[in-house]
Amino acid sequence: MANRRNRPSRLCLLLAWALACAAANAAAPIKIAVDGEFGLPNSTSAQAVRAGAQIAAAEINAAGGVLGRPLEIVERDNRAVPARALNNLRELAQDPDVVAVMCTRYSPVVVETLPEIHRLKLPLLDPWAAADGITDNGYIPNYVFRLSLRDAWALAAMMRYAKQKGAHKVGILTPNTEWGRSSLKAAKRAAIQETHQEIVSVQWYDWGDPGIAERYQTLRRAGAEALVFVANDREAVILLKEMAQLPVEQRLPVISHWGVTGGDFFEQAGASLSSVDFAVVQTYSFIGKTDPVAQRVLAGLQKLTGNGDPRKVVAPVGVAHAYDLVHLLAQAIERAKSTDRAAVRNALENLGPYQGLLGRFKQPFTRQRHDALSPDSVFMARYAADGAIEPLPKKPAAH
Repeated sequence: MANRRNRPSRLCLLLAWALACAAANAAAPIKIAVDGEFGLPNSTSAQAVRAGAQIAAAEINAAGGVLGRPLEIVERDNRAVPARALNNLRELAQDPDVVAVMCTRYSPVVVETLPEIHRLKLPLLDPWAAADGITDNGYIPNYVFRLSLRDAWALAAMMRYAKQKGAHKVGILTPNTEWGRSSLKAAKRAAIQETHQEIVSVQWYDWGDPGIAERYQTLRRAGAEALVFVANDREAVILLKEMAQLPVEQRLPVISHWGVTGGDFFEQAGASLSSVDFAVVQTYSFIGKTDPVAQRVLAGLQKLTGNGDPRKVVAPVGVAHAYDLVHLLAQAIERAKSTDRAAVRNALENLGPYQGLLGRFKQPFTRQRHDALSPDSVFMARYAADGAIEPLPKKPAAH
């Protein structure tokens, strides 16, 4: 009799336990990992990507999350070392709550991880790395989705800008990496097909190379009227400090890829930056933006970092691209009605219109196109006296 009387209470306990487990499971966060160069001295790119992702996740969570679950941004430090990135990816792939990984600035690292990304069938979101081969990778199905610059677009814009500055002969200084090779290929294509400029010399350098200034002089003596420079912040600081010591007539205009904006280039370059005609390619600026999305992101930055001043946003493209990518991923998860990685990958190729920070996307990605931006997103910019990266007019006066 006693057992019979206790049976309903036991059933109630079992039911309550089952409901509690279901609720806990439903509330388990969906994780998006940012794998980047967090531990690299003077680098700000990974931190910017993380900030943009966190702001987007906070907005989504405030609206109820995705599939009834909150988003959580987790991070791994690869220190820009491919072997570390590979280990991080393998570890993250074992966590069923990780639906996608976001890379950061270094194209060579991302390119090295492509085979493993596709072996693991782990969606990779790219908010920064620009090498064309990252999305044009030959994998079917393709697990990489980029909302960022492509080297083809960057170098075309840089070559056009050089021509607008009056340079019909250009020299190219580029790293001996996948990023450098991708950039050179794009520059040559732009010179032949669009700008009809002469590339008088190409000089290669390795990371940390102390001979950059000597290579610059080789380009100048070859007749270059402008320097097309593919670099990150460290090498750019070395070059500009050397150039600032040269006679004014030996200082060529420097037209730079955007790697320099992912570190403390402005602070390290100091007064030498104002001594050189220096421009950098970009895809987004918070300066002058009054639209509701930009205002929300700036408010999010103020809350997250204590800095919501549009002129003081650190590595703005990293923040902006990561923000939009997280929103697009959330839409894909909702569309897939699942966090299954293959289903989410398929959904990313079939998203509808999205009004984001970088504008309106009619269809961000398709089966054939895994780059959400276009050449129209690209513009040239310059560092102002306060360190802000200011967009330049589309057609500066030639001289």
